[in-house]
Amino acid sequence: MVQAPIKQDRIPYQDLSDSLIKALKELPELAPEAIVDGNFIATSFFEALGFSLHERIPQFKTGPGEQKVDYALRHNINEDIFLHTKANPYVLVELKARGTNLTPESPSYKSTVKQLKRSLLAPNCKTVQWGIITNSKHIQLFRKHGKVIHPATPCLEITPDNVGEITYRVRQKIEHTPKALTVAVYNNKGGVGKTTTVINLAAVLTRHKKKVLVVDFDPNQKDLTNSLGIKPGNQSLYDCLEDKKDIISLREVISPYTRKFHGGISLSFDVIPVDDKLAQAHEDNLRKDLSYYSFRKKLDSLKSDYDYILIDAPPNWRLFSISAVYASDVVLIPTKHNNIFSLQNAAVTIQKYIPEIQEIRQKNTQGIEWGATALPIFFNGERITDAAKNRVKDAIAAIITKANQTPKFDLKPYFKPVDKIFELPSNAHIANAAFEKIPAAYKYQIAYSYYTELAKEYFLQ
Repeated sequence: MVQAPIKQDRIPYQDLSDSLIKALKELPELAPEAIVDGNFIATSFFEALGFSLHERIPQFKTGPGEQKVDYALRHNINEDIFLHTKANPYVLVELKARGTNLTPESPSYKSTVKQLKRSLLAPNCKTVQWGIITNSKHIQLFRKHGKVIHPATPCLEITPDNVGEITYRVRQKIEHTPKALTVAVYNNKGGVGKTTTVINLAAVLTRHKKKVLVVDFDPNQKDLTNSLGIKPGNQSLYDCLEDKKDIISLREVISPYTRKFHGGISLSFDVIPVDDKLAQAHEDNLRKDLSYYSFRKKLDSLKSDYDYILIDAPPNWRLFSISAVYASDVVLIPTKHNNIFSLQNAAVTIQKYIPEIQEIRQKNTQGIEWGATALPIFFNGERITDAAKNRVKDAIAAIITKANQTPKFDLKPYFKPVDKIFELPSNAHIANAAFEKIPAAYKYQIAYSYYTELAKEYFLQ
């Protein structure tokens, strides 16, 4: 359990603490949900989050029938009073009794998270950006971006000593919502289509009116940079990352990629190309000059400019891949159904590498940031036959069984039943498009259809 630290100097959250501490101390140890709500949540907690009485709706209807969430929140905008219009909610809160066990991995924690996610994706909640679960003993904040829902914080233990700081930090996150979802496309196995996925996802997201930035963070291959015919400018990515005085902005490294089509239509996304300095530098020297979090720090300055930032990471667990995952909100993992090593390496990524980064992110942020979350794998390659389906089903079952041994790790959420794993079939047009320096999704309707389905499966609500 990660617990936020207690600071000694007077900082802004201390102005919120008195009523929160008093309310928390007065709650009975096993207070039912109604008491937690009336004596803590609807009074001190929501006030500390900055939401007034007219900015909260209890038992908000999330969809048809009896689908409801305990609270929806949104700040009023001029004459648009949320309590009256009940439109465009921004935060959902799933509340539980004080005796409900919300410690991570407990059955009630899992069911509560599942309940919140169902509400976040409900028809009346498309504008929602954040979700909270709490029982007044624990709290966790979730970020929603399109179809993606990922933890923004660990599940934090609330005590009278830290309730002010935790509430303040949750409020800061909600009030400073990043526009971009940052996605590392990674597998610790080459040849699974990471670069092609990044390029064509960028193309289809752009066609869906999303502002997209792609980053080539594989200096040894440089496939993304070369596939798009991008030339690095005067300022290189290496120069920017090495600059510890923040003189060189990452914006100076960006090159636009634009294609014009018949009828005067043009589509464009931005690219951060890789450069020879990064490719030629020795790993030991790079580690001296660059930290694994310097890339995230630089990338943060661009998060208000884009809807999606897609990072093409190299197929090894070294500085660039570590930095890419550290900088990301989620990790998209291409695999091949007919390549056991791509499946095994995906499991290692989910079970070992990503938790390592989560631990480091939490340590570097005093326990308030969760770190990157893996998305379920998808098959990128030939259409799967019935015989191949049986083989990969057995292979995945073995991988999941092995992960369940000591130390136990549940891979089932990331390796769905084979029939439900998204499949992106290969096509000659997709490979051929690279020779013409154009995303296949811009040139061929069949490729556009494939990658649009991928975007809808993972990102677009």
